[in-house]
Amino acid sequence: MKDSYRFEYTNENEFKKYERSLKKYNMLAYKKLYFSYYPSLKEGSFLGELVSSNSENNTDTYELKLPTDIMFSKVHGDIKLIYIVYKIEKIVMLDRILPEGILGEGHQSELTTYKGVMVSKQNHDKDIFKINLLNMLQK
Repeated sequence: MKDSYRFEYTNENEFKKYERSLKKYNMLAYKKLYFSYYPSLKEGSFLGELVSSNSENNTDTYELKLPTDIMFSKVHGDIKLIYIVYKIEKIVMLDRILPEGILGEGHQSELTTYKGVMVSKQNHDKDIFKINLLNMLQK
């Protein structure tokens, strides 16, 4: 347990908002993040794709794709956790959860769904058009 990494946040309040929104609207991604990915990160097993390395600060930035519904991914984009690993200090800096737009909006107000997919209030028509188009392409 001595060699475990500890979590810190770039902006804890914002990160927690997105995390709660993820819990509310995509329980599968939240459970996988909380019960599988977080313990792995604390043990030092860094998951996801290495996006960049900074040899000066001895840090690595990772992008971890979370499991989600295919329709959600096509309409809003993949759900990703961005985190930075400080190797010497043994810190995992949780940076942000993407897509910030729909998750931030989901935190502010209740979102509606259309054919099982969350619909943004700001881009309501655009999201419905995407969902209808994807449904037509599947037939």
